[in-house]
Amino acid sequence: MKFITAESVTAGHPDKLADYIADCILDECMAQDRESRVACEVMLSHEVLMIAGEITTKAKVDYQAVAEKAIKQIGYEPPDSFVDDIFAQSPDIKQAVDESETHEQGAGDQGIVYGYATNDTLSQLPLATDLAHRLTDNLMRMRESRNELKVGADGKAQVTVAYGEDDKFRYIASVLVSVQHDADADLDALRDGVRELIIKPALCDFDISKTEIIINPSGRFVKGGFEADTGLTGRKLMVDTYGGIAHHGGGAMSGKDPSKVDRSGAYMARYIANAIVKADLADKCEVAIAYAIGRAQPTAVNVDTFGTWTTTPDRYIAEAISKAFDLTPAGIIRQLKLKDIGYKHTAIYGHFGCDKGYPWEFVDKATVTRLKTAVKEVMHEC
Repeated sequence: MKFITAESVTAGHPDKLADYIADCILDECMAQDRESRVACEVMLSHEVLMIAGEITTKAKVDYQAVAEKAIKQIGYEPPDSFVDDIFAQSPDIKQAVDESETHEQGAGDQGIVYGYATNDTLSQLPLATDLAHRLTDNLMRMRESRNELKVGADGKAQVTVAYGEDDKFRYIASVLVSVQHDADADLDALRDGVRELIIKPALCDFDISKTEIIINPSGRFVKGGFEADTGLTGRKLMVDTYGGIAHHGGGAMSGKDPSKVDRSGAYMARYIANAIVKADLADKCEVAIAYAIGRAQPTAVNVDTFGTWTTTPDRYIAEAISKAFDLTPAGIIRQLKLKDIGYKHTAIYGHFGCDKGYPWEFVDKATVTRLKTAVKEVMHEC
């Protein structure tokens, strides 16, 4: 047997709250100035809220007010102390990235981004990742409704799925849920309630009679959020993406405007991976795109279909990608309409999944046709 495990965290987890604040600030800047350049970092530490980074914008933003509103939306009271350490984007980076009469818009940094898709689930996410997000979504829905379980804003879920040697799903091996709760909550009642009202509805399509279910194994979990643990942007990269099942280039997404390919490139890689699966070129695939700062065209494109390709080997699909898609930062921004959307909800339950409603999740028939045509052209040329 092979076991695949993925984790998700609630919006009240301190790291995710930091991501949410950073994207709320980005949204405020972009709403007033679509050309804003934002690289915002947030730290929440017990009694201190710190916002730092590089922001160049014509927008008039009260960073403290935006952050405190976001904290209250998630269910906490803001810390007493506020530190603002924000500067303009480096002019050296700006001149390398900005579009001009003689220079095409370049990538905001060097790096590798990865996109992944599979036909295992409707969301085209790995099953363990999809289920873990369902669990944390249910936790937050419980808290935001009648909350008969008296759960708090901070929580985690982890799911382990068993596969056979043929890579086919066998069963859900284990489910782990840890959730903050009120001081007067009865732990046994909480565990029973989480099992019945959180886990079973999330996994209703599966037989979990033999699944190991673990709920709040540490026992009491009253103190949570940034009162118990420091929160930082960019510290939940696997939760943001594919649960560790795909590669990751190391760059965080939250708090960055779309000129940063850490974000826009990762969205495009996911969009292309979705297209490959929807075009029935493979059952699952990983797309890797490498960029150099200041350069528009990527330095490398690679595809791995893990031996699941149907009619076209990986190298030909990779070559077809450059024919079918504009991989420049400006092209990605234009195709995915990245200056026309809000980003704050990407910080909750991952950046990917069709229920999000974001453009990189929806591949239309025209895109699928364009990709298939490009594949045929490459095969004919070879």
